[in-house]
Order: sequence, then structure tokens, then C-alpha cells
Amino acid sequence: MQAFIDAQDWISAYHLPPYAPDLNPVEGIWSILRRTTQANTAFTDPDHLKRRLRHGLRHIQHRSDIIDGCLTGTGLTLTTPRLQGQ
Repeated sequence: MQAFIDAQDWISAYHLPPYAPDLNPVEGIWSILRRTTQANTAFTDPDHLKRRLRHGLRHIQHRSDIIDGCLTGTGLTLTTPRLQGQ
């Protein structure tokens, strides 16, 4: 793989540690869910857990400021344009 990457001038490869939660914006999303829709809840069954997760994710989905905050917390930046309303 390294030989292929070296042969391409358009590829930049960054080797990250196998587990780097501070570089993963999804960890921020899970943290928010644990403190909001999942907080202090005794789930009655797996379907109850799935419903609460979906509810929380739908709430976050429409709050770009929360998603941007999770990305900002990693120190990483977007390099592709965000799709506008579809």
C-alpha cells in the first residue's frame, strides 16, 4: 500500500493510531447522546434503546451547530463543500 501511495502525487496519507477518540467526531455525537436521550434511562428492551437512539440522532441531524462542534473538537477541518438543501 505504501508503494502505491508513494507513486501517486495526489494522495496524502496520514497514519493515525488504531484508536484515537479525540480525532473522531462520532465520539462527540455518542457523548451527546449519552448525556441527553440515553441519560438516566432503563431501557426495557433492545427496541426501546433503538427508538431512543433514533430520536436523539434525528434531533442532532437537524442541528448543524452540534455536528460542527463535534468536528471542531477534533481539530480537524472539512475539505469538501457541504451539500446544501436537497
